[in-house]
Amino acid sequence: MKYTTLPTTDIKVSKICLGTMTWGNQNTQDEGFAQMDLALDKGVNFFDVAELYPVPANAETYGETERIIGNWFTKTGNRDKVVLASKIAGPGDYTAHIRTNGFSKEALNEAVNNSLERLQTDYIDLYQLHWPERETNYFGVRDYKHNSNDQWDDNFNEILHNLDEIIKSGKIRQVGISNEGAWGTMRYLEESKMHNLPRMITIQNAYSLLCRQFEGDTAEVAHRESIGLLAYSPMGNGVLSGKYIKGTAADNARLKLFPRFARFSSEECTEATKRYMKIAEDNNMTIAQMSLAFVNERPFVTSNIIGATSMEQLEENIDSINISLSEDVMKAINAVHAEIPNPAT
Repeated sequence: MKYTTLPTTDIKVSKICLGTMTWGNQNTQDEGFAQMDLALDKGVNFFDVAELYPVPANAETYGETERIIGNWFTKTGNRDKVVLASKIAGPGDYTAHIRTNGFSKEALNEAVNNSLERLQTDYIDLYQLHWPERETNYFGVRDYKHNSNDQWDDNFNEILHNLDEIIKSGKIRQVGISNEGAWGTMRYLEESKMHNLPRMITIQNAYSLLCRQFEGDTAEVAHRESIGLLAYSPMGNGVLSGKYIKGTAADNARLKLFPRFARFSSEECTEATKRYMKIAEDNNMTIAQMSLAFVNERPFVTSNIIGATSMEQLEENIDSINISLSEDVMKAINAVHAEIPNPAT
């Protein structure tokens, strides 16, 4: 395994992060336990979860993934071996079963306390805001369209003050954002600098061969402001394994169970995936290995959040850390990207 540190801290994390959002829905608790055992054995010390997991979010399974992780901590005593990240759910109809008061002081305290109870731990290493409160473009929306009737009031300073209190209580160590853009990221950083408030150190956004939108203004912010990308969906919901093109997807594959998660299923995504598959095969790699190695090697990526529903997938995904892409492979990848840029956004 390869390691780095969370930006501006001494917290050592593996370049591969274990994603957990299938546990409690597509995967059982026992399967989640087995994945955590294998990941830790292979040097993965960074686990990412969220209060709303597993996905799709609903009232019946709310918090189940955190409960599974908490049960594993209690069974194994491995809490001190793991850098643990979790998230408060963003607002909207999708999460109305959780709460409806956004990132207010009451919401943040409730979310942290409930997560700690489910996770059976006293602290969370990295606590993230799952998506913005304001109306903006995320989850595959390509362009920002301003809504003059947006009821959101600028509360970056208030959120950071409330997170500061929670940090001082010892319940969380560091804070980060997710599904944010360049403007929101800079606003948080600006408030931190001006008012000596906690600094957002990571940004968790989608990033893959099919979704390189982060490489715009947000990548410059990441480099110049030392905020690290935690890349999620590096396999494009499994599309970049090639299993949907080859017809080998298992019955419990995400897009078979949840076809509404169609962000990576357009004709353009399929065509780009076929071309990436050809590059991988011509260079004696699987497309999964190449896709993950591409993300692992980007200079703004702090950690690559991989997920799997089978142990075979998990082993292949973790082992991608041992693959380096040649200059010729990168040229071929970028040639496809030039012809079919960001088909998933």
